[in-house]
Amino acid sequence: MPTDSKRKAVAELTEMLRSSDYRGLKVSEMQSVRRSLRASGVELHVAKNRLLKLAAVEAGRGELTSLLAGPTAVAASSGDETALAKALQDALRPYSKVVALRGGLLGGVAVDAAVFQQLASLPSREVLLGRLAGAMASPIAGMAGVLAGNLRNLVGVLSAVADQKRASEGGTAA
Repeated sequence: MPTDSKRKAVAELTEMLRSSDYRGLKVSEMQSVRRSLRASGVELHVAKNRLLKLAAVEAGRGELTSLLAGPTAVAASSGDETALAKALQDALRPYSKVVALRGGLLGGVAVDAAVFQQLASLPSREVLLGRLAGAMASPIAGMAGVLAGNLRNLVGVLSAVADQKRASEGGTAA
């Protein structure tokens, strides 16, 4: 009769054997990818396509079934889609000859790998928001500069007129 420690060892070995045949990645490489993604808040699961297809249909995401061919891993994040795309690109970059991104689901729409590449090349959300704020503030700052320039010019003209009057009054009084 197997002991609990033996059952646990068998379970660990089973998991190791399942993940070791992922498109030629070694177990240590797969663990490195998972660790990198986990640090970015992304979960990675390797699963059988048959089970993924059933889950996709049950979840109302049938458009994913066309992507499920060959060894498949599913990455999910509750955060920003851009951060997910960047994390995937960074984690899979060293293994680009072995692992390929086929596509995924963004906001309920099935997309191909090219969309993920474009998404990963975007600046971060904070940078985009900063650019938007700058673009919105720029016309206002320009208008304020133009109005301030007109006031500066008016003050300069009035100052010149006052200096001219002082000079003419000083010249006639002497």
